Amino acid sequence: MTTIEIGFVAEQKTLRFLQKNGLRKITQNFRTRFGEIDLVMQDKQSLVFVEVRLRRNRFHGQGFETISPAKQRRLIQTAQIYLMRHQQFKRFPCRFDVVSLDHEDKITWIKNAFQVQC
Repeated sequence: MTTIEIGFVAEQKTLRFLQKNGLRKITQNFRTRFGEIDLVMQDKQSLVFVEVRLRRNRFHGQGFETISPAKQRRLIQTAQIYLMRHQQFKRFPCRFDVVSLDHEDKITWIKNAFQVQC
């Protein structure tokens, strides 16, 4: 499989996992010039921007460890654009979650992985 296909499979596994945990899919793969948000979900009255990370090798640490401050800034900028384009969610509280899959498909879900005011 290509890297794109592997990423798609990881996102689909994450989507099913989050849906089983009560979240509802709003958008998948929202792209801007700043970057991409893998999943936009709704958790009750909160809007959740989800970054999916996959590590196929246990020797390089967990996927969630790769969310640098620069990556956080790009995610925040992309989320701000999403909110400007989708005014119906403007009043929703929002959060940024990271879902990490490891080489054995173990899922680690970090809610509120980093803090920001939306």
